[in-house]
Amino acid sequence: MSLNHIRPWRNIYRRKSRQIMVGNVPVGGDAPITVQTMTNTLTTDVKATIAQVQAAADAGADIVRISVPDEASSAALKEIVREVSVPIVADIHFHYKRGIEAAEAGAACLRINPGNIGDEKRVKEVIKAARDHNCSIRIGVNAGSLEKHLLDKYGEPCPDAMVESGLDHIKILQDNDFHEFKISCKASDVFMAAAAYQQLADATDAPIHLGITEAGGLTSGTIKSAIGLGNLLWMGIGDTIRVSLSADPVEEVKVGYEILKSLGLRHRGVNIISCPSCARQGFDVIKTVEALEKRLEHIKTPMSLSIIGCVVNGPGEALMTDVGFTGGGAGSGMVYLAGKQSHKQSNEDMVDHIVEQVEKKAAELEAQAAAAE
Repeated sequence: MSLNHIRPWRNIYRRKSRQIMVGNVPVGGDAPITVQTMTNTLTTDVKATIAQVQAAADAGADIVRISVPDEASSAALKEIVREVSVPIVADIHFHYKRGIEAAEAGAACLRINPGNIGDEKRVKEVIKAARDHNCSIRIGVNAGSLEKHLLDKYGEPCPDAMVESGLDHIKILQDNDFHEFKISCKASDVFMAAAAYQQLADATDAPIHLGITEAGGLTSGTIKSAIGLGNLLWMGIGDTIRVSLSADPVEEVKVGYEILKSLGLRHRGVNIISCPSCARQGFDVIKTVEALEKRLEHIKTPMSLSIIGCVVNGPGEALMTDVGFTGGGAGSGMVYLAGKQSHKQSNEDMVDHIVEQVEKKAAELEAQAAAAE
């Protein structure tokens, strides 16, 4: 990561980890922190699953996970992998043979759960399939499905039990000379997950997959994930993330990107800076931002837009953004371009005009980036 010498308080020093490949996507090392999601369609409904994977990819997902609970799903996975544009992680629980089938079907990575995948002999067979088919593996420890002997030892799910589970499974992979793996240790309890991830980060150099599992619905899950993942990412821990929400997978991708954008770790699309609005607003800020969020979803170029209701903070925020609009009363406001006052614009046509300005600026930035290559 490049350091910000002017604003050193913005620097995040990422933990050093090994790099592995999930299909054609690097994870760990100095690679960008990747955003993942998981489909919630029936895997056997090939058409619906492909559509959901592509929608997630269009929203910015780098990697998508698909559950493979039975033999019919393994067969469907082979069709799905052929038709999608992002690497697929096969989510394997209980039946180790599903892991072998998924590797044969073209999965880029196998997620296996130490708590329910079976004994070491079965894990070795999954490792062989992964090696034979150029798959990586994610060791997916979960507080809700820890091995019985660890629950007996510790009395309840806890960070120590989760990390011990993960390290035991790492040893199995390493003893079989398999090193293309990443690891997660998720819990629905933010404190437990954060503590486990901090211990894990000190105990291994494997890439770390971050997540707060069973986080809840769109609002509550977003908040829990922002707190848990945000703090860990701020500490430099985490190479790939999945925000778990009881919501459309596209929403998980959006939230994941917003968390990374807020920390300056990843940039995609328009970052809208807007005020909560009050009696001073010169236009309806809330409705305007809602409209702009929808109208600007197609923009993938990283850029910033400020939408501020009045002149208290509007000009100051506009100084820091690519495009800005500040309410000024009398039915119009001021448009700022590259931090400078440019021209007045009526409130009536402001949304169309702002979209036009953002698209124009995005094209300029894309042209500059292409020229620099």
